Amino acid sequence: MKEFFKYVGATVVGLIITGILVTIFFFISLAGFALAGSKTASVSDNSVLVLNLSGMLNERSESSPLSQFSKKAQSVGLNDILTAIEKAKKNDKVKGIYIESGLFVPDSYASLQAIRDALQDFKKSKKWVMAYGDSYTQGAYYVSSVADSVFLNPSGQIDWHGLASQPVFYKDLLAKFGVKVEVAKVGTYKSYTETYTADKMSDANREQTTAFLNIIWKNITQAVSQSRHIPVAKLNEYADSMIVLADTKDFVKTKFVDRLLYTDQVKDVVKKKLGVSNDDDINQVSVSDMLADDSDTDDDVGKIAVYYAYGSIVDGAVSPMSDGHEIDGQKVCRDLEELAKDDDIKAVVLRVNSGGGSAYASEQIWHQVMELKKKKPVVVSMGGMAASGAYYMSAPANWIVAEPTTLTGSIGIFGMFPDASGLLKDKLGLKFDVVKTNAHSDFQTIARPFSPEEKRYMEGYITRGYQLFRKRVADGRHMTTEQVEKIAQGHVFAGEDAIRLHLVDQLGGLDAAVAKAAQLAKLPDYSTEDYPAEDSWIDAFLSDDIAGNYLDGKLRTELGPLYEPVMFLRNINKTETVQARIPYIINVE
Repeated sequence: MKEFFKYVGATVVGLIITGILVTIFFFISLAGFALAGSKTASVSDNSVLVLNLSGMLNERSESSPLSQFSKKAQSVGLNDILTAIEKAKKNDKVKGIYIESGLFVPDSYASLQAIRDALQDFKKSKKWVMAYGDSYTQGAYYVSSVADSVFLNPSGQIDWHGLASQPVFYKDLLAKFGVKVEVAKVGTYKSYTETYTADKMSDANREQTTAFLNIIWKNITQAVSQSRHIPVAKLNEYADSMIVLADTKDFVKTKFVDRLLYTDQVKDVVKKKLGVSNDDDINQVSVSDMLADDSDTDDDVGKIAVYYAYGSIVDGAVSPMSDGHEIDGQKVCRDLEELAKDDDIKAVVLRVNSGGGSAYASEQIWHQVMELKKKKPVVVSMGGMAASGAYYMSAPANWIVAEPTTLTGSIGIFGMFPDASGLLKDKLGLKFDVVKTNAHSDFQTIARPFSPEEKRYMEGYITRGYQLFRKRVADGRHMTTEQVEKIAQGHVFAGEDAIRLHLVDQLGGLDAAVAKAAQLAKLPDYSTEDYPAEDSWIDAFLSDDIAGNYLDGKLRTELGPLYEPVMFLRNINKTETVQARIPYIINVE
């Protein structure tokens, strides 16, 4: 027995020591990460900016402390990429950009178009752009095709297949759990509710989806055709022939790439461009290195705030229909109020990338944009999407800029009300009784469907919300409500159509929006500053929801298309009642 306690004691001591060492190592690692984020980098003469097209592309870069320990690719921020390219263009020490393509998952083709346009602008500085990939996703190739030279691994692939949108319908799955969804909506094209109430696309939804897919694909093929000198008809022919499975030599014959090279051979090409010998190293700078370079900073010019608003629009809480990031109406209103008071800020660019969300929060943000506009110019820059509630909050701006492939409009609202009586009564065997003081005291329960009278009340409420939305757009865009009605009804448009319909004022990216804001504020010289300020590394680590966000991201990855119905069931009684949201979860591939 004595020996037993001795060994147990030794084991416990060992565990304690191990725990202490692991904890020390963990916090040393955290300190290392924090310090790494604060280092500045100097750009050497004869340098090359390496643009790594891999991982997830988001509106802004967001690093989770927990994700630092993951071996998977981290997210890349569109804002960082565009800033790095612009700085590289102005920096005489940077001679060119080397694009290295990998597994790249963009948030939208509008974001890819913004990168491509920035690279095209970079080439105007008489500097070169070169691209290489062991394989190219379709999005990565679209960006890389702008390069002066495009190289492919001799055993590589180029995914070129066209576009498709394949919405998922959960009606039958929910029925297996005894759940159905009741709907009140306004808008023939307002098709988000179909996800939960139908088993295929409506004719109206198919019509609008076909229209915006064709516009996006037209922009892609025209851009690639111009850069690679391949006729658009041929590009469509190659997509139809599943060229992704072709012999790599065919990619040279069809002009998709210039040469088939291995990595070391590409390095020799880069060295030749730089005019250095094969024995010399290449001075490489990363996106983060370029961001740390402050050689062109001028603090004595007018300041334009770029406020990023992306993700689902919610009212002070995470939505069960969130796509991983939220536009918290309460926080956005506070932030815009502060920007209105800041005399150093001469104009605000509201960068919007959202399919909408809470109609109530959208109205609150609309009001705050109106108040901000009284103090200084407000320009909206639309990213991949600025539809429904996101268009609601954008409508009052002085000027709206969208990419040709931005999805916008979707002027309409709906209410979704889960009826879980089948789940609770038939599946789980629960019984309900009620005592109430008034006719509809229990109408918010999920234990029974709405009565016909309650449905009429709800439809009237939704109709009034739609009429208010339509008026907000009419006032903001200087149109009559009759003119808005002709392009409303929840109809989604690509930016290329939206400008013709007067929903936006200009086609272009964030740089065009900033330039317009400077013009409206009468600023000959200006600098930009991003808002809202990101949490410090230690604040992010200590935040209450860090583990939840990280685990939610993992769950989203593992469940794939099943994530939405699982979360819907999990949060069935937490869904915001009235939604101004894009027709369905867009998955353009």
